[in-house]
Amino acid sequence: MPYQAERLPREKVLRDPVHNYIYIEYRLIMDLINTREFQRLRRIKQLGTASLVFHGAEHTRFTHSLGVYEITRQICDNFQRNFPTHTPGDGLWDDNERLVALCAALLHDIGHGPYSHTFEHIFKTDHEAITVAILTSPDTEVNQVLRSVSPEFPAQVASVIQKTYPNPQVVQMISSQIDADRMDYLLRDAYHTGTKYGTFDLTRILRVMRPYQDGIAFEISGMHAVEDYIMSRFQMYQQIYFHPVSRAMEVILSHLLQRAKEDYESPEAVNEAAAPYLLFPFFKHEFNLEDYLLLDDGTLTTYFAHWRQSSDPILADLSHRFLDRKPLKSVKFDEQSKAKLPELRQLIEKAGFNAEYYTDTNNSYDLPYDAYDPKMKKPLTQIELMQSDGQLVELSTVSALVSAITGKFSGDRRFFFPKEMLQPQSGNIELFDPIYESFQQHLHNDYII
Repeated sequence: MPYQAERLPREKVLRDPVHNYIYIEYRLIMDLINTREFQRLRRIKQLGTASLVFHGAEHTRFTHSLGVYEITRQICDNFQRNFPTHTPGDGLWDDNERLVALCAALLHDIGHGPYSHTFEHIFKTDHEAITVAILTSPDTEVNQVLRSVSPEFPAQVASVIQKTYPNPQVVQMISSQIDADRMDYLLRDAYHTGTKYGTFDLTRILRVMRPYQDGIAFEISGMHAVEDYIMSRFQMYQQIYFHPVSRAMEVILSHLLQRAKEDYESPEAVNEAAAPYLLFPFFKHEFNLEDYLLLDDGTLTTYFAHWRQSSDPILADLSHRFLDRKPLKSVKFDEQSKAKLPELRQLIEKAGFNAEYYTDTNNSYDLPYDAYDPKMKKPLTQIELMQSDGQLVELSTVSALVSAITGKFSGDRRFFFPKEMLQPQSGNIELFDPIYESFQQHLHNDYII
């Protein structure tokens, strides 16, 4: 069903460090940007704890969402200019789909919470489900703006996020192995972290994209630009997203929130002056959408500042470590060296640390690219290249470079522990020397530092 929206008298442009200008042609898009729920994304960092490693990475979900919108707008323009539909069902681009695509692109991350993935892990939230709730709840400003198009429009936009929208071209613009979301966050994260290897030729990729009956393909002449994108994504995950210090700060954050939750459940700790009232619904697993929308990075940071003075020494120390950037140290381990972890934890306990809060293991693996496999729990949309005769070939069958990493997970497993185990801070060093010496000996004998 085609949807129409009022155009602005003159397009509005927003300056952007990645895309130069972000062009806004519809009043609907401006109204969505100005909603309370979308403006909240200004207060949620895109990279979470990675900003504690790469000091320039202060960008937000707000700026990323605008970038995804802009790339989607450019895709729609390209499709309408070069591949407009002529007859229904011909597999070309129907520009009546533009509005739903633009709205889905803009709003795809609106359900993210503070320190997104760590918060989700502790409080069992689901940012995609919350995104759908924000779009479809009559109590949100976003829903009211979307309903100005039609009563069914909010559900239509939500179905793109849920990957159930009937047009696969629109779904793959927002969610596939090479989509507007990934392309923007790779370029944006590379720009703000100062890492050049995260860049790729966006202009060329957009040029060789084309719609077909089952989604989006890429002209085979652009294969090398697609390869460059795949390798950029691979490098960004290994060098930025899986950085051991960022993961160490995530461990501290996770344990900090877990400790606060346990303190809440302990009657003697609830009456502290810095009681985290906005988190109570999450501690009780009884939160609603309004509770969720009250939270952002600043809300949690304010609580952490209060908790530095907590009567609970573990909560106070973890707050200090997070706010003042005192990361845990880590070492890689494998199946063989994993057997030594209990001994390391015992030594850490003997040194005076609660191993539950000052140690952890973390597995960070990424699948740079994979071909479609219906047996996967969440099958991936493979990248299709279109040959001059219109036939499609899957990327890894013609690219030796991509074939080399297809289906292969990359990353590592790490054991996190207090830095003090390497540099004793105790006033009675002689008493603890055997503990530290034994701990460090284990590391050198059994681990890759």
